[in-house]
Amino acid sequence: MDLDIEALRAKLAALKTQHRELDDVIAGLATRGPADQLKLQRLKKRKLLLKDQITRIESELLPDIIA
Repeated sequence: MDLDIEALRAKLAALKTQHRELDDVIAGLATRGPADQLKLQRLKKRKLLLKDQITRIESELLPDIIA
């Protein structure tokens, strides 16, 4: 079980790094002026998918709280 948690934490860290890198790339493209809108749209969609994966893994790592 501890190995599963560590694997999830490692995956989470990698996804967060990818998310930040995509954010930097998107910001760079946006500041350069007229960018390739299709490329920008694809990058934003990829970033959103990464955010969804991050949220899913974070919810798996948090213990269930019974109210």
